[in-house]
Order: sequence, then C-alpha cells, then structure tokens
Amino acid sequence: MAAGHPLASAAAARVLAAGGNAIDAGVAGGMTLGVVHCDMVSVAGVAPILVHIARTGQTWQVSGVGPYPRATTAALLRERHAGQIPPGLPRTVVPAAPDAWCTALERWGTMSFAEVALAATEHAERGFAVSPFSAYQMGANADKYRRWPSSAALYLRDGRAYRTGEVLVQRELGETLRRMMRAEAQAGGSREAGVRAARDEFYRGETAKRIAEFHRAEGGPLTAADLAEFSVEVGPALRTAYDRYEVAACGFWCQGPSLLQMLNLLDGVDLKALGHNSPAYLHRIIETIKLAFADRDAYYGDPHFVKIPAEGLLSKAYAAARQQLVKERAWPDMPPAGDPDRFDAIRRREAALPLAGGSHPLPDGTIDALDTSYCGVVDEAGNGFSATPSDPNVDSPVVSGVGCVVSPRGSQGWLDPEHPSVVAPGKRPRLTPAPAMAFTDGRLLMPFGTPGGDVQQQAMLQVFLNVTVFGMDPQQAIEAPRVASRSHPDSFWPHAMAPGKLEAEQRIPRETRDGLVALGHTVGEWPDWEWRAGAVCAVKVGSENTRWAGADPRRGAHAIAR
Repeated sequence: MAAGHPLASAAAARVLAAGGNAIDAGVAGGMTLGVVHCDMVSVAGVAPILVHIARTGQTWQVSGVGPYPRATTAALLRERHAGQIPPGLPRTVVPAAPDAWCTALERWGTMSFAEVALAATEHAERGFAVSPFSAYQMGANADKYRRWPSSAALYLRDGRAYRTGEVLVQRELGETLRRMMRAEAQAGGSREAGVRAARDEFYRGETAKRIAEFHRAEGGPLTAADLAEFSVEVGPALRTAYDRYEVAACGFWCQGPSLLQMLNLLDGVDLKALGHNSPAYLHRIIETIKLAFADRDAYYGDPHFVKIPAEGLLSKAYAAARQQLVKERAWPDMPPAGDPDRFDAIRRREAALPLAGGSHPLPDGTIDALDTSYCGVVDEAGNGFSATPSDPNVDSPVVSGVGCVVSPRGSQGWLDPEHPSVVAPGKRPRLTPAPAMAFTDGRLLMPFGTPGGDVQQQAMLQVFLNVTVFGMDPQQAIEAPRVASRSHPDSFWPHAMAPGKLEAEQRIPRETRDGLVALGHTVGEWPDWEWRAGAVCAVKVGSENTRWAGADPRRGAHAIAR
C-alpha cells in the first residue's frame, strides 16, 4: 500500500495483517489521513474512491463529493457575498467522505467500522507527532486559523502553529468516531447493518444534529435535512484503452475523465521516440493537457444537472480529431473546446459558452492547491483500492462538538450562470480529487493518485507514462521531475489563469526549459522537489504477483509492501 502520510500507510498495513482485504485497509488508511493529515484532509470532507474486485473483474466508482445545501444559490452568493464564494460556511457542501468510506466498507469490505476506524480514532484521542510537511503548511496558514475561534483553539498552540514533532490531539474528532462505533455496536444484526448504523449516526444522529446546529448558530446554509437526504452514488468506473493498457477513472462529477481524454489524445503517438522529458516530449504532454482541460472547462459538471456528451468526449475518433490541434508552437492560451457530438476538433462559435466569469491571472501566476492526499492498496487476492480524500482545515471553521471542518468543497463552483459547474442547490461542484487505476491483460496493474488540485491529472499522466512507456519502476516514475500547465481556469475560486504558462521543476535541465521557451511556452521554475507538483503514490502488481509500491518524497508520502 502507499499513502500520503506514514501513519495512514501503517493503519492500512495493520488491517491487512489482521486479515482484512484491500477495501478494509484502504478505508482505514483513508480515514486516518483525515486525522493525521488534517491540513489536507477532513474526516468530514470528500473522498472519491475506485474499487476493483479481482474475483469478478469489475471496477467501481464511489462518488465521494456532496452537493450544495438547498439554501445555497449562485444568486445568493452574488448578492450576499459581493460576487464571491468566500472562505467559511458559505462554501460548505454536504460532507461525503463518511458515507463514501462506509459504502465501500459495507459493499466490498470484510471488517466492522470499529476495526477499520481504530487507528484514526486512537490518533485523534492520543495525538500524533505533526509531520514536517504538515508543520510547514500549518505555519504558512496560521493567520487563516485565527479567522475562527474554533479553528484557532484546535490548530494553534499558544497562539502559533504546531511545529514538527509536536503532538496534536483532536479529542472531539475522536469522540465523533467513537459515536459512530457505538452506533454500530448497538445496531445488532449483520456486519453490513452495523456499518450502516455507523454511517447513519453521522448523517442522522447526534453528529448531524451538532453540524446543523453549528450552521444555524453561525449563519451557515447546511441543515439536518441536507444531511439526512444525502447518499453517495456507486457505479461502474469509466475506462479507456491506451496501447496495451486500460485506465479507469471516476465520472464527470470530477476531473477524472480528463486523464482518460489525455491518454486518448496520446494514443498512437510515438512518445518513446521523442525522448523522456525532452523539449519535444514535454511540449506534446503540455499541449495534450491543454486540450483535455479545455473540454473539462466546457463540459464537465454534475451529470444530474448538466447534459454531458460523455460518449463523444471519451471516443477515439474525437481524440483523433483533436490531436490535429497540437502544433509545433504552443497555444498561447487555453485552446478552444471541441465538439464531441460531431467529432469536430473545434466547437462552433455559436455553440460555445463564454469563458467562466471570475477567471483572471494572479499577479505572479502562482497557484497553490491546499488540498487532498491519497491512499492506494492491493491485497493478496488482487483486489484494489484507490482514493483521494480531501478538504483542508483552513477554508472553513472547525465545527464545535464534531472536531473537524465540514466539507468546504463549494470553493470549486462557479458563479457564471453559463458555466456547467455553476453553483445550484443540490448540485455537486466539479471535484479535482480523482483517483485512477491501470490494468493490463484484464488484471489490475496499478492503483495511483495524488493531491495537487489541477496538477493531479497532469502528474498522474506523467507517472503513468514513465511506468508504461519508459519502463520505470513506480518509485523512479514518481521521483522523475515534472511539469504542469497553468493555461486554464483553476478549479478553485476565483478560478485564476496563467495563460500559456507551464511550471517545471529545476531538475529539468536549463537547456530543456529553454527549448520549451523556444516552442512558445512561458516557463516558470519550481524548486527541485516542489510540493505543488503533486505527491503521487502507486502500487504496481509485478509479473509474478509481486508488489511494487512508490511514494512521493515531495510531501512525505510513504509506501509499505508485505
């Protein structure tokens, strides 16, 4: 297994050693991330999940993002908050992670909620040593905690941020998990019934009551009815073929399909002949990313509210038409979206939507994505689990009596009424966290994923190609230097853009970066091991059923094989 924090990897390993399967272990690791990596993940956040069942060969997606409350409208945000989606309770959506973990556990796991939640609960109650990366992030964002008394009381120590090695105790969060355990124990009946009871405690029991009351007292939009009516969706994962591989992703409610589009756009291109991380290779990668993200901005959104031309977007014929837009010179901006219904490379002008309102460049072109971690597991039977839980603790106040922030993922909505991801009651924002799985010869090859906002699918693409095209083992593939395009509206409010810009780690040679400039790119420099370049984790199944795990040193991720 591999995860974004050593204690999460250890929690997953402990469950496997106790006889659990990949789903049991993945849920344990994912829930633990919400405790020990609370700067990037909330127990009451988002958690998109992919599950592969070896016995049946089926791969499932769990839609781990909740909708805006019924009281939240784009008009209200425009009027009450001066056209902004401000930090705090106004950007709350229904928290999906608890339901996502419990749904995966109930359907495909073998253990109880109490067994898989034990590590997370113990780390919350007893405390854990803050990691160097979390200490850095919490220190950089100390002023944001001071905006809300409940957050300052939990995440500041003597008025300052926690430092590396200091012990952070989250007693209220531990008690929230204990309430779910008690509900399970009192339910009686089957294992599945117990897991459902734990889940229902969060959404209909004392925890739900505390969340709704906090919102009522503080003027937030989330109600008991919003919580009680929510449930995640489960369905087959989306897939595409690339060379002799298949890749699975979650649906158009997140950015996951953009990775599939990127692979379609690269299928048939002799990338190996271009040379790994050469100017020509990186140019091809970046221009491909731009094309996929142009379609993402034009079409992706909650399928319950937006008519998405899914079949066309993921078709090889459409990709072949769009491939023709990759030229010797870089697009100076985000390219136009295509027309997947007609398999046309460029959408007709009269059918095009205007660019999302609010998109603008930041003064220095720098975009931070303070979100997300990852947990991937493959068990002895070949079952796989891949999840990117998220929601940082700086965007919204800690809910008193619950012990964590409740999903502020509404920051990924738009207020432009023409945008497919415009805010609406009961609608899910288009999510950046988006795990993946790769397959070969019908067998699971590699669950993989990363934090990083809009960098996620870009980093995952480069790691996947490093493994499949250039033959690297997972750790080599992850440690190789990376680039990322910023030539698209960022997924987080206020949707900043840096047209034509790509960022490259300085380990990429100067002559390569100069070569990209010569091809028309504006190149920004990242440090050698830049955390904004993502923190990819992967678990690869070897030819003799061995396990190869890789974890990104950029954010202190950790891998364990047994």
